[in-house]
Amino acid sequence: MSTVPTLNGQVIGHAHYATRALLERATAPLGVEFNQLLALNVLANGPTEPAPLTQRITSTLKVDEQEVRRVLASLVDANLAQVDHDADTPRLRLTDAGQAVQARIADAVADLSARLYADIPADEASAAARALTLVTERANAELAATPTGQK
Repeated sequence: MSTVPTLNGQVIGHAHYATRALLERATAPLGVEFNQLLALNVLANGPTEPAPLTQRITSTLKVDEQEVRRVLASLVDANLAQVDHDADTPRLRLTDAGQAVQARIADAVADLSARLYADIPADEASAAARALTLVTERANAELAATPTGQK
C-alpha cells in the first residue's frame, strides 16, 4: 500500500525538475536553453520593453539581471528576437524565426501537458494549482521582505 505524499518543497521540486527535463529534451533540437524558452514565451505576447521583460524573468526564474541581459542578447544574436527602435521606448520583439521557434515550443509544452496531466481530475488539478499559487505567493513575499544573504 503506498502512502500519500506530503505537499512540500521536495515533492514540488521533483515535479518541476522532471517536467523541466522532459521539456528540455523535447526542445533540445531547437537549440534553445531553458531560460530562453521563458523569454520567447513572454515575447510571444507582443513587443515588450526591456525593463518589464527583465523584471518578469528575474522574478520568475529567480536569476539576476545580468543573466537576463545575457539571455536576451543571445536571442538577438540568434536572430530569434530584435530590438525595435521605432517607438519612444525600444521594445524587444520576436523575429519570424523567433515566432517559428516559439510556436514549436508551445506545441512541445501542449504535448507534454496533455501527456502528464491527462487523467488528473479537474477538481484535483484546480486544488493543486491553488495550493501551488499560494506557496509561490508566500515564497515571493518572503524573498521580497528578506535581503539577500539573510534567513
